[in-house]
Amino acid sequence: MPASKNRRLPLLIVAGTAAVVVLGIVLVWRANSHVNKTALASEPKQVTVVAARTADYRPFRRYVGTIQPWVEAKIGPQIIAAYADTVLVRPGDVVKRGQVIATLDCRNASASSRAVSMQARAIQTEQEALSHEATRLGELKAGGFASPNEIERHAADSASKEAELMETQAKMQRATLEVSDCILRAPFAGEISARMVDPGAFVRPGTTVATIVDRSSVRVVADVPEGDFDVVGRGTPVRMRALATKQDLRANIARLSPAADPSTRTMHLEIDVPDPDRSLPVGTTAELTVEVGQPIPATEIPLLAASVRGAKATVFVVDGQSARRGVYAVKGERGGNLFLDPQLAAGSRVVTEGRALLNDGDRVEAKLEEPSRDEAATVKLAGARP
Repeated sequence: MPASKNRRLPLLIVAGTAAVVVLGIVLVWRANSHVNKTALASEPKQVTVVAARTADYRPFRRYVGTIQPWVEAKIGPQIIAAYADTVLVRPGDVVKRGQVIATLDCRNASASSRAVSMQARAIQTEQEALSHEATRLGELKAGGFASPNEIERHAADSASKEAELMETQAKMQRATLEVSDCILRAPFAGEISARMVDPGAFVRPGTTVATIVDRSSVRVVADVPEGDFDVVGRGTPVRMRALATKQDLRANIARLSPAADPSTRTMHLEIDVPDPDRSLPVGTTAELTVEVGQPIPATEIPLLAASVRGAKATVFVVDGQSARRGVYAVKGERGGNLFLDPQLAAGSRVVTEGRALLNDGDRVEAKLEEPSRDEAATVKLAGARP
């Protein structure tokens, strides 16, 4: 029995060694079967392309403006200082011309006005008595019953009282103005845009109690560089977009300042926009676009299809199964599109995605990207323009 075991041991060792060798060969074969023997450089690169299209490009200037009311007034006392008694409006209220906005506690001013009025009446009565006395003395002069000195003294007293009366009347007018200043009224029909004071607050001359604006017509104001003075002349059409309401507006430049601001070297312009519905909030931003010159022929491609440096754009155009690198002059940019020299033929397949991995002459497998509905509508409208 021990002899038979000794004869089996070498056989088992040989069999185990053979099994290990076979297993190793199988594993090596399996690993090599998953290795790609083809060079990646020889495989075509996956890219997405779009067709370039013919378009007309017109240079333009874009500015940022502010929508302002036609007129704006800050309502507050101008003469008197007093406590606010009532404030009758809130932001958004519509007011008429002459409507009471607020009242001030002016009991002191009213009392002073009455005192000055009584003083003026007393002086007027005394002046009338002196005038009558001077007149009677003048009548006695012919009979020698009054001396010239006495007559002149009474005439001087009468003139002095008259001057004092005029001074008191002037004081009374000022007191009347102070009383009138206690009632704050709307100078024009409009809307309340801000309320600065509540009842009980102490206000002084120049303090704003409320602000009123008239939005029946608004002004879009902007400051443009001095180099665009010839571009934004009076009467120039302007396309505007109100960012607050997303409204697109069109109007002409109504006014242009003849002088530039000495610190910013910009010119101030204004555009009048009727707004009978009062739909435009004032103090908000408006984007202004002014077209310059005449339309020029160009080829339009998406902005992401080109690398722009200065006035040149580098694009890859798919020709057959290869991508060719080209450099073209840039005519302009608008929105997400780039306008190039017509040297880039319309219909050329321009690479949009995968462009960063391409070299001139690389083999590609192109997938044509169809334009969206909005882009198709834009192209259709552009082609319909005369």
